[in-house]
Formats: sequence, structure tokens, C-alpha cells
Amino acid sequence: MATIDITADDLVVNVEGLDKLWALKSSLTIPLTNVRGATPDPSIAHEWKGVRTAGTYVPGVIVAGSFRSEGERVFWDVKNPAKALVIELADERYARLVIEVDDPRATAELIESAKRN
Repeated sequence: MATIDITADDLVVNVEGLDKLWALKSSLTIPLTNVRGATPDPSIAHEWKGVRTAGTYVPGVIVAGSFRSEGERVFWDVKNPAKALVIELADERYARLVIEVDDPRATAELIESAKRN
């Protein structure tokens, strides 16, 4: 699970609990100008993840860490696919963040609102 914080200029993803260990990352800070959008997508957890480059993958249990898919890096932190949120990025190390948040719809709205301001 992760939490999202929005500062004046950045989107900060905080990885919580043992997920820090599984994902090999505790937080990611992304300039809001590089955030293209955010969408709740529970079905993404059933798609091919790519090649794991760092982290943990136990099918049906957890996907956490860095994966490479179709030439792009994707960061995952998902245990419960129903709470998956996809954040599309531009000009960043990761092309996409796929994270589990408490309320994906509300978090997507928060991110979209912050981008407009």
C-alpha cells in the first residue's frame, strides 16, 4: 500500500510498511509537470508485468518493485488489485507507477485536481 502527498510542485508516493522491503523503495517524488494522468484500474494487476529488475513478484499475492515492459520501466506496489491506481508519467525514470492506495478514485481526482492548479 502507498499514500500520496501533493506539495506545491511535486507528487510524493510514500510506500508503507513491509512494502518498502518488497519494493526496495520507500518513496518516489515526481514533479507535477511530469504527471500525465492517474486512473483507477483494477484489471491491470492481471496483465503481464514485464521482467522484474528489482523487487518481489508472487502471483496472486504481491507485485512490488521495478519491472521493464516493452522498453519502459514500471514501478509496482500492489497486493489488492481492486485498489490499483495507474499514474502515467513523462520524462521520468518510470513511465508508469502502478500502486495500491486506499481509495483509487479519490486519489486519481486529487492528482488531476493538483495538475490543474
